[in-house]
Amino acid sequence: MEQTYAIELQNITKRFGSVVANDRVNLSVRKGEILCVLGENGSGKTTLMNMISGIYYPEEGRITVDGREVKIRSPKDSFDLGIGMVHQHFKLVDILTAAENIILGLPGAQVLDMKQVVREIRELADKYGFDIDPNEKIYRMSVSQKQTVEIVKMLYRGAKILILDEPTAVLTPQEADRLFDVLRNMKKHGCSIILITHKLHEVLAVSDRVSILRKGQYVDTVETKDATVASLTEMMVGTKVDLNIERPEPKNMKKRLELKHVTCTSKDGIRRLDDANLTVYGGEILGIAGIAGSGQKELLEAIAGLQPVTEGEISFFPDDSEPKILSNLDVAAIRKLGVRLAFVPEDRIGMGLVGSMDMTDNMMLRSYTRGKSEFLDRKTPGKLAAKIKNQLEIVTPSISAPVGRMSGGNVQKVLVGREIAQKPKVLMVAYPTRGIDINSSYTIYHLLNEQKQHGVAVICVIEDLDVLMELCDRIVVLCGGHVTGVVDGRTAKKEELGVLMTKTMKNEESDAQRAETDKNGESAVQAARTGKGDAGVE
Repeated sequence: MEQTYAIELQNITKRFGSVVANDRVNLSVRKGEILCVLGENGSGKTTLMNMISGIYYPEEGRITVDGREVKIRSPKDSFDLGIGMVHQHFKLVDILTAAENIILGLPGAQVLDMKQVVREIRELADKYGFDIDPNEKIYRMSVSQKQTVEIVKMLYRGAKILILDEPTAVLTPQEADRLFDVLRNMKKHGCSIILITHKLHEVLAVSDRVSILRKGQYVDTVETKDATVASLTEMMVGTKVDLNIERPEPKNMKKRLELKHVTCTSKDGIRRLDDANLTVYGGEILGIAGIAGSGQKELLEAIAGLQPVTEGEISFFPDDSEPKILSNLDVAAIRKLGVRLAFVPEDRIGMGLVGSMDMTDNMMLRSYTRGKSEFLDRKTPGKLAAKIKNQLEIVTPSISAPVGRMSGGNVQKVLVGREIAQKPKVLMVAYPTRGIDINSSYTIYHLLNEQKQHGVAVICVIEDLDVLMELCDRIVVLCGGHVTGVVDGRTAKKEELGVLMTKTMKNEESDAQRAETDKNGESAVQAARTGKGDAGVE
């Protein structure tokens, strides 16, 4: 008997001008299975999913749902066919409750029976194993709770085919495990799930089959039980890739930054970073671990001059002069002091780069204030843009093309390349490999290690604990704005980091406890210098 697929794509082609995003792609999803779609950045994964969800329309090919050929010309068509997509960036209204977001836009009576809606949502949550309070406001929710609302919203609207784009990008390991339990439960109830992720260990843990795209073309679909990280990587890239992250021993470490009792308070009076004490050394990679919203953003922005410090002091230590106080100086004032800081923010397009500008103009954002005449120098930034494009193998039609049209991995290479070109003494990177493919990730790990070997103090926020433990010399753990531990990256255990990430610190913590944290941090530095010892904080 012939297999009837939940959804099947045959010879799907999509072009954007002269660029072929998808070239005669074939893809099939069985009923009641989890299919992972893999590929490097720019391989056409998201474009393909956008055609299934009605955002784009293919130039060629056919789509069948439950064996019947369909035309998906809008998201409404997709919803009507039982297809729902949860994007990386949630589409929720913060001031509304979960229940209100779930029913928003649905047809119905002018006066809704919200009690009945809440009952239906709770029944749905119980069926699949979701943990959700329908009456809670979105702005009070954690990232994982918001994601749950997005998934329940699709199921409430009748979705039987669910597309998840990078669902674990901002989740802790524990939250990711809970999500996978829910997905397995959904699969048991006959749902078909398409998962886009770059985390290969997750692919092997949760999927039934894996489909691979390369440069817009379909490569193959394999059974997960027959796959390995190495085999999947080779299919994605086309050649064998060395999956070992180098971690050279720190040499000639020099104190570069010191934070003493640094506190950052939001406009509504909440302490986002609370009494943080930290020393950063040139010649090391210092990792920052923590659940999303634990103070990582505030820590980096306070050092960069983008976040006001309400208490405490941040000092920079040059090679041949007295320390310079950076607390509450803006970016221009820090630069005027001669302090070379480079910052790769979490928000690539917006805070880091201007999407409508080309590579040359984005290079100029770093240098235009140095101009000495009314005419801007485009030649030097243009040469830098071309150099970065060639060295980092950035895929773009030309350096004159808007960076907003590049894939996520190529955008990140532009941003990292520009900041490294400033020859900084301190390089701060926030989620440098979030949402980018494994090959681009290893390129960036290599760049960070190069900077470390040049004596740069590298501060790196990464959500993947496995990468942190393999890349970093020391790892600082934040929880609720507090530094809950500083551990040696070479001896750290995932479980230990997980405990520190969820550890609560009381406001009345004694000076002796703070001193002990500082002492352990210094011990971790010594351990990083020698490559020995366990400097964990219990």
